[in-house]
Amino acid sequence: MNKTRLILGIFIFGSLWGFSECVIGNFFSDAGLPTAELMVGFFAITFLLLSRIYFHQPGMQIGMGLVAGTLRLFNPMGCHLCSAVAIVAEGAIFELIWYKFSFDFRELKTLTMQASMGVISGYLVFISGYIITQVLTPIIAGTGFFIENLIFIMPNILAGGVVPALIAGFVVPTLLLARKLDLTIKDRIYYPTTIGISALCWLIVVGNWLLA
Repeated sequence: MNKTRLILGIFIFGSLWGFSECVIGNFFSDAGLPTAELMVGFFAITFLLLSRIYFHQPGMQIGMGLVAGTLRLFNPMGCHLCSAVAIVAEGAIFELIWYKFSFDFRELKTLTMQASMGVISGYLVFISGYIITQVLTPIIAGTGFFIENLIFIMPNILAGGVVPALIAGFVVPTLLLARKLDLTIKDRIYYPTTIGISALCWLIVVGNWLLA
């Protein structure tokens, strides 16, 4: 695949993911909804899997996590660092979970297998991202990591993974149906569109951060 096309794909999916975390995530938070669970179960899994379906490139999801995590640092709401670390970790964990699967997903022949893979992905991406965040954030921030703090909140982390698991159990089979659609976009449309949408996501989030 053309490297420029791939890089722009990473950037637009990562930007859309980061934008949803900053804008839609804030809306969920203000509404008192389980923000982290909803963001992982629907938005993170959606963008990560769509990129795998249409680009068929290993390593892309890690790149998306880096883009989305960087954009999340500009969100004036919530914990900037911990959220950014979680997003990067989620991209990497998704990459590991789906590493052995072929890009045509021939291993997931039945709806039950697809839904099961969605449940597994949603659960592991959420709890792994949460755990990694609890370990790395205090280390990066210089406050120090204490294992007893992680042990204390482990029951909440493990229980919190149920919601994103159930959501992803519906999302994954639905998205796998989309792989049958031919959504190839010509370069003369693809390049300006991806650049424009990505730039808009960054302008909105960074602009909001500057005005906050």
